[in-house]
Amino acid sequence: MIAAIPKDTPPRRPEDFDPRSGNRLERAVFNHRLLVLLLCVLATLALGWSALRLTLAASFEKTIPTSHPYIVNFLQNRKDMPGLGNAVRIAVEARQGSIYEPRYLEQLRRLNDEVLLLPGVDRPFMKSLWTPNTRWTAVTPDGLDGGQVIPPRYDGSPAKLDELRLNVQRSGEIGQLVAADGRSTVIHVPLLAKDGALDYAQLSARLEQLRARYRSDAVELHITGFAKVAGDLMEGLREVLGFFVVALLICAAMVYLYNRDLRSTLLVVLTSLTGVLWQLGLLPLLGFSLDPYSMLIPFLIFAIGMSHGAQKMNGILQDIGRGTDRYVAARFTFRRLFLAGLTALLADAVGFAVLLVIDIPVIRELAVAASLGVLVLVITNLIVLPVLLSYVGVSRRAGERAVRQEAAAAAGQSSALWRGLAGFTERRPATLAVITAALLAAAGFAVSSHLKIGDLDPGAPELRPDSRYNRDVAFFTQHYGASSDVFAVMVKTPEGACSQYEVLRRVDQLEWELADLPGVESTQSMARLQRRTLVGMNEGSPLWYELIRNQDMLNTITARAPRELYNEECNLLTMYAYLRDHRAETLQGLVDHVEAFASRNSDKDATFLLAAGSAGIDATTNIVVRKAWYEMLFMVFGAVALLCFVTFRSWRAVLVAMLPLALTSILAEALMVGLGMGVKVATLPVIALGVGIGVDYALYVLSVTLAHLRQGESLKTAYASAMRFTGRVVLLTGVTLAAAVVTWRFSSIKFQADMGLLLAFMFLLNMAGALVLVPALARFLLPAPREGAVATTDSTAVVA
Repeated sequence: MIAAIPKDTPPRRPEDFDPRSGNRLERAVFNHRLLVLLLCVLATLALGWSALRLTLAASFEKTIPTSHPYIVNFLQNRKDMPGLGNAVRIAVEARQGSIYEPRYLEQLRRLNDEVLLLPGVDRPFMKSLWTPNTRWTAVTPDGLDGGQVIPPRYDGSPAKLDELRLNVQRSGEIGQLVAADGRSTVIHVPLLAKDGALDYAQLSARLEQLRARYRSDAVELHITGFAKVAGDLMEGLREVLGFFVVALLICAAMVYLYNRDLRSTLLVVLTSLTGVLWQLGLLPLLGFSLDPYSMLIPFLIFAIGMSHGAQKMNGILQDIGRGTDRYVAARFTFRRLFLAGLTALLADAVGFAVLLVIDIPVIRELAVAASLGVLVLVITNLIVLPVLLSYVGVSRRAGERAVRQEAAAAAGQSSALWRGLAGFTERRPATLAVITAALLAAAGFAVSSHLKIGDLDPGAPELRPDSRYNRDVAFFTQHYGASSDVFAVMVKTPEGACSQYEVLRRVDQLEWELADLPGVESTQSMARLQRRTLVGMNEGSPLWYELIRNQDMLNTITARAPRELYNEECNLLTMYAYLRDHRAETLQGLVDHVEAFASRNSDKDATFLLAAGSAGIDATTNIVVRKAWYEMLFMVFGAVALLCFVTFRSWRAVLVAMLPLALTSILAEALMVGLGMGVKVATLPVIALGVGIGVDYALYVLSVTLAHLRQGESLKTAYASAMRFTGRVVLLTGVTLAAAVVTWRFSSIKFQADMGLLLAFMFLLNMAGALVLVPALARFLLPAPREGAVATTDSTAVVA
């Protein structure tokens, strides 16, 4: 249903206005204005106090799909696989010489002791050259022998250093804890399984303090892991806030340049910021916090609030310019635009709420935060702002200026831009616009078909390629065969049967197959350890690099194996694949191969389960994101289309509103391909957010156009009226918001920079769609006005 735009002029004097007119909501709001404002002030104080308790936090488990079967397998066996979930790796590089020097080893020992005491470290499973769980095994003249890699009674003497060098070579840790060139070692720091108590910002800061304390001309530290990424993103919060302030100033300046009225501009900004404050205040009450992936949501709420607030301000501005009292102008603007604004905000909220179907907690919290923010705008910007403007109004000079511009446009003296936009209601320009849009859609679809799921670059794509973190990742990739991207396969057996020959044979077969896959740098498993130990026990002869059927020998070797390879009950084996990177194609190829192998080889004696390790979790997340991507698009467009149909009661009008949004989504996906962005947890909600914001523009233009059409006007006249009433503000907000977010391109956080460019693109394209494609599609889809139609004069009428 569309509220009719009245043709009669509102009474200029308040005494000529009937306060009992209008619908119930209008009367309840404007006949009790002081009460409405008092309640608003009380809510702002209460929620402002609540917002002070809002924390910025990150959670490893919230970024993974915890109900997916692969993650369920991992969580069920997590206690037997320390360090395969959330962990930090610290590479300590010797800038001069090698690691076999007393000064280096002493610094490594001191650093090891300090890291061990950091909060959140799973201390029994931390591993480095100095921890007792780093051991060597070898065959000596006296038989099978072994011990801690650091020699007993180590004193830094040349003899002990030679013994250490030998122990490292016999430990099998070269390429994992020790670099192949012997110039760096790794401290592997698993974090506690329950990360709710972990303060990633504090942990990252402590790691940076250690880096600053220990780095010198002789030693350099390289640190990777989820905790470090999350900490770096949260450290960039000040920069994010800085860009938010810049965006706010740009929005305020552009609105002021449009209306040349300071007080109404300040009110629009104030009510939009109030909506953001209410949203932030509601989050702690629901037990939520801000995380690195939802830090941009408050700005999107501000952007939507500015869009709707500018429309209300524009309506009141024009009426006051015609001499109408500010109270009457505020009520008439409320009548004209409340329903269109409410529908647009509901469409936004539903579009965001659709994200709740995605089985990733961080996205569900983002969906709740965004939906709450949009819903509070119904109060702050659709209700409170008109009430405030009914007291404050706008300057008479600004209003008269706006009316002169409208009169010039109505008299055909408008600028070439407005005349050009009105021309799209004619057949030839409309045909050209539709054909151009179709060609763009076809080209965009062809490009978007190459859109990948998951990360496309090594390291952390949320950060710049030249960031300190990604340089550290590059160091690990260059110097260690065992990278931080670990894909682990779990093999469940009956209790005590993990060393059975037939089980090890299948593990061995899978390990050989994975080692040949693209992107796999090295592998590790119990089967490989059995082979290497047998070689050592037989004078190093490569002829013994084989699994033997002697069960007693297999059991003996298993009993001395490190616990990373099997658990205490001997009913779980873990096989590791160390990857070159965690790109989508690398992970998908690995998952497909292991799934196929498991389907052929799993039985009651050995069940192959996916997936653990950082790369295994990433692969599972990619699977969930791929499925959710198409479901989300279908549900977002379906929900918005349904709301448009309820509003317009016309499938033709729904097509006119939805087709520009579809074009924007297709071209946004093509832009993601061009920017080298994959669909992942950080980028998944963007298209939904773009559709939600974009529908606002189409609704404001189309609702006014339809109302004038149903009053008997021609399409060109109706669209020209819409341009004068709401179209100018659509252009203003589209350009303003795009200019505000494009500044994010200069952010040091690549995630924010990419989101800024993508959102600016969507703001501008949605605006262009509303101003160009809506009239062009209306030319072919909307029926011509009926002959003899009579304009509606009741300003509260609703056209069904």
